Amino acid sequence: MLKKSSLRRIMVATLALFILLIIYFFPTTTPIEESLSYIEKQEMPIFLVDSLEYIARTSIVQESKTTDELILEVIESLTIGSEKSSYIRDGFKGIIPEGTKVLDTNLENGILTINFNKNFLNVSIKDEEKMLEALIYSILEISGIKKLSIEVEGEKLKNLPNSKKKLPEFLDKNYGVNKIYNLDSIKDTSKTTIYYLSKHNDYYYYVPVTKVSNETGEKAEIIIKELKSTPIYHTNLISYLAASTNLTNYELLENSISLSFDNHLLANLNDEDMLEEVKYSIALSLRDSYGIEEVLFNYPDSDQEVMAFN
Repeated sequence: MLKKSSLRRIMVATLALFILLIIYFFPTTTPIEESLSYIEKQEMPIFLVDSLEYIARTSIVQESKTTDELILEVIESLTIGSEKSSYIRDGFKGIIPEGTKVLDTNLENGILTINFNKNFLNVSIKDEEKMLEALIYSILEISGIKKLSIEVEGEKLKNLPNSKKKLPEFLDKNYGVNKIYNLDSIKDTSKTTIYYLSKHNDYYYYVPVTKVSNETGEKAEIIIKELKSTPIYHTNLISYLAASTNLTNYELLENSISLSFDNHLLANLNDEDMLEEVKYSIALSLRDSYGIEEVLFNYPDSDQEVMAFN
């Protein structure tokens, strides 16, 4: 047994030495550097058009290192026919018109100004609002960017290209996404963004829907009520939050919100994977509706769980 063990050690050491010699003498031919480069890459969220024509939250592999590079990478991924568009996940597509180029960008005090060429205006009336929604929600996922200003050939975009609908001076998530209007009056309106789940093949992803209504009350209560409604408000979107869920307490803090629930977040409490999806639906909805960076979940007889967004 001792001889076999010693022989095994010698063989392992010899093999390790052989590999090190290959790396040393043939550094350009080994795939190890490529593998390490791949491992270092990470995914980043982006909002693209899904197969149901919603602006949906999915992800791309992030290749950029700096903020400036990341901005250009996101815009290229959103642009139809770009090199980056071929790497988009199946079931999703870009929406910025083909041939659109970024002439320059400027980030100052959290406000990003993007200057596009005139191809940016070649969007259809059907897609012009969706294009802005996808751009706003994607760019604002980049750390340090709070608002967006759009220029075309150096002139500020003040109206949508086709409908001529007036745009706010600066664009942020208050602009809304996949908007649904349920209004009795144009006075005292509120906007609440709620993230539902959708599915393409075996891939689950999130679809934000901004509900514009005259509904009063705290957004936290509205979000939980909408997500646990049965049947759900949007028949082709999904919410797995159990109808029996009770939000027992909540507290809005400086840059976070603390929620207290009973244990009925999910109808099937044994499905831990889906429970994570439910929590993210709630957390993303609260983040976008309140502009916070952290959601704290509290349950009876368990430790607090924190979901943070950097």
